[in-house]
Amino acid sequence: MTRMGPKQVLVPTVSFLLLLFCLGCKCRASELEATQNATLKVDASSQLARKIPDTLFGMFFEEINHAGAGGIWAELVSNRGFEAGGLHTPSNIDPWSIIGDDASIFVATDRTSCFSRNIIALRMEVLCDECPAGGIGIYNPGFWGMNIEDGKTYNLVMYVKSAEAADLTVSLASSDGLQKLASVTVPVAGTSNWTKVEQKLIAKGTNRTSRLQITSNKKGVVWFDQVSLMPSDTFKGHGFRTELISMLLDLKPRFLRFPGGCFVEGEWLRNAFRWRESIGPWEERPGHFGDVWHYWTDDGLGYYEFLQLSEDLGAAPIWVFNNGISHNDEVSTAAIAPFVKDVLDSLEFARGSANSTWGSVRAAMGHPEPFPVKYVAIGNEDCGKKYYLGNYLKFYNAIRESYPDIQMISNCDGSSKPLDHPADLYDFHVYTDSKTLFNMKGTFDKTSRTGPKAFVSEYAVWRIDAGRGSLLGSLAEAAFLTGLEKNSDIVQMASYAPLFVNDNDQTWNPDAIVFNSWQQYGTPSYWMQKFFRESSGAMIHPITISSSYSGSLAASAITWQDSRNSFLKLKIVNFGSDTVSLTISVSGLQASINALGSNATVLTSSNVKDENSFSNPNKVVPVTSQLQNAAEQMQVTLAAHSFSSFDLALAQSELVAEM
Repeated sequence: MTRMGPKQVLVPTVSFLLLLFCLGCKCRASELEATQNATLKVDASSQLARKIPDTLFGMFFEEINHAGAGGIWAELVSNRGFEAGGLHTPSNIDPWSIIGDDASIFVATDRTSCFSRNIIALRMEVLCDECPAGGIGIYNPGFWGMNIEDGKTYNLVMYVKSAEAADLTVSLASSDGLQKLASVTVPVAGTSNWTKVEQKLIAKGTNRTSRLQITSNKKGVVWFDQVSLMPSDTFKGHGFRTELISMLLDLKPRFLRFPGGCFVEGEWLRNAFRWRESIGPWEERPGHFGDVWHYWTDDGLGYYEFLQLSEDLGAAPIWVFNNGISHNDEVSTAAIAPFVKDVLDSLEFARGSANSTWGSVRAAMGHPEPFPVKYVAIGNEDCGKKYYLGNYLKFYNAIRESYPDIQMISNCDGSSKPLDHPADLYDFHVYTDSKTLFNMKGTFDKTSRTGPKAFVSEYAVWRIDAGRGSLLGSLAEAAFLTGLEKNSDIVQMASYAPLFVNDNDQTWNPDAIVFNSWQQYGTPSYWMQKFFRESSGAMIHPITISSSYSGSLAASAITWQDSRNSFLKLKIVNFGSDTVSLTISVSGLQASINALGSNATVLTSSNVKDENSFSNPNKVVPVTSQLQNAAEQMQVTLAAHSFSSFDLALAQSELVAEM
């Protein structure tokens, strides 16, 4: 027998250990390639079906990440009224800047505006006798650059005054001012009165990071205020960025919760959102600093615009109002009466007749018909604070007396124990890692079926494994939503958060929709929500999953109909790393399945941490194909880490009567 050297001993020893490892708990490679077996049984009979609330899935919009200002609100000028620097003058005019140097121009804010609610204006003094050919003046880059597109029209409105006659040149130019995309001459009469200027600029070229500039070649002083530039092609002419609103419409939201979130509260009450200051002519709105998310908003996107957006989306408005509580200060219940009256006035603005005090203000803004506000949330995440319960009851009783049909939402979670105060619904918020959220699909299984309904108004996979919106996060969220569908007898509504993020202000990640001045894409969490857009108002059916692998699966079954056809929709999440051979067995159908009209849609990718991006916006998107073997008994394969939807077309229309 030959004595083995060290290397010879090591090889067979390691091989033996690997063999034991493989036999005991599978090799890593084998584990990755494994196929699990599972059976999904669906009882589609009408006897056990239950209608899902019409309002189950909707949207939550918060002014965060420049979602509104510099986002869906199409205003291109940032700090259009020069108010962002505060009431004390001189003040910071950022992001406005000068064209020229301090020897040729002097600009400073003063308190000479013609608008009483926003009194700051900008005084520009041109100092040069012989100014450069291009002129001296000011420019505004908007929100990280203005997207100016060839052939499009941009509507300019601004207020000016000058003691002496002058000619101003208003231009759209590249960020360095060298490329001129549009230009118009604005004559200013010599007068002490403010003049409203309205012009249309038609772009002759495209530049994604443009700026608006106002220049003069004449020595003298000119004042400016409320300088606005809006694209002419906003959604329905209502001021919203069309391509972003189109993405919202694709989700078919049943409600819109607005305007926050923490934006409603403020770090301090002095910076909370005030509906009254966000209505009326845009020039007269003072704007405010959102101190939670740290940026100024001109409040062009105000209370009225949120109501209009709800109507444009076909979504029920859910008005979240401040209840006298911020993150750092509170109004005592003894002193809350003015806040209660303020909220009652806001409801009259939305719902009152065109002849009422506040309804007439709405009518003057162009909407004589009332907005159907039937839901309000009394505060945001304020449960447990010193004055919340006392304040809540004051609001609750006053609203119930004046508007008995309005459903009121408490900030206190009633999913595990009864509330100690009256409410129609209660808020439930969850931000957590993917594994935890996947396992929360049964959260409401044991919730009492009596009492107020749950409003899951904020949910998302967050932080640890969320990235900027990963496939993994979307799978956990999908599983969680199947649980909400099954518990929709007690869960009335649900919405993802946050909805939007401007790529230049990533205060909170992930989000459903990422955008910049000219591009946008949906994260996997956005695409995941499209799988649920038919659920609201559909019929849900009981299912059972049989498999040793069932701990990695989540599913739901609904029947729904469009204008012509009915479908049985099976949604299945495979959260695990194994492929699944799934046997589907459907019983109780009152119509046969039409394979020609049936489809399979799958959301997956090669890596569970994959994300979409501007360079690859379709890396993780649903892929739809015809389901040729569609039948009541069929075999399908679920890819590892995937979300699949099987839409089985029903050949007859018997289900129409049930739905």
